[in-house]
Amino acid sequence: MARDTSPQCKQCRREGQKLFLKGERCLTDKCAIERRAYPPGDHGRGRQKQSEYRVQLREKQKARRYYGVLETQFHRYYVKASRQEGITGENLLRLLESRLDNVVVRLGFAASRRQARQLIRHGHWTINGRRVDIPSYQVKAGDVIAVKDSSGAEAIIRDATELTAQVPAWLEADHDGLTAKVLRLPERREITTPVQEQLIVELYSK
Repeated sequence: MARDTSPQCKQCRREGQKLFLKGERCLTDKCAIERRAYPPGDHGRGRQKQSEYRVQLREKQKARRYYGVLETQFHRYYVKASRQEGITGENLLRLLESRLDNVVVRLGFAASRRQARQLIRHGHWTINGRRVDIPSYQVKAGDVIAVKDSSGAEAIIRDATELTAQVPAWLEADHDGLTAKVLRLPERREITTPVQEQLIVELYSK
């Protein structure tokens, strides 16, 4: 299975802001952005020309890295979003937010999307009573998400819930019972991803 194995802290430095790829570490002074707030590489501190294309490309890369999606898969999401009714940019973010690995993080059951993907691939989650081991699984309104009975990862998941300040309004979580429900799909104002989706649409529209 293809996956992004590039250094996570360098990804945040490249985008110039925290993407919260390492969970709890991102909240401490050990975060790479706190220590070296400039892009990696020999020319990281140099002045770089900000062309229109560069700004659009950086926004797309930021969204892709935030959700941990590879290039080809991200483009498929864009194509699917463009064929749906409504605003393409909002459709794109809604598809990305509805990925199971992202939902697990939003519910507070994992400290990062990478940890969520690992837990999902190892079969620790069920949806509507059936085991699901595909991180990109698209959740739907009414889906019930739960930790599999006798899961060996229960302690890790409970530790992650302690880092959660608030669960989005479109989700409902029971941290004691380690279960959750998707009440509905998110609206744009409920998606806190630091991305200007219109720039991504402009990039792919060329």
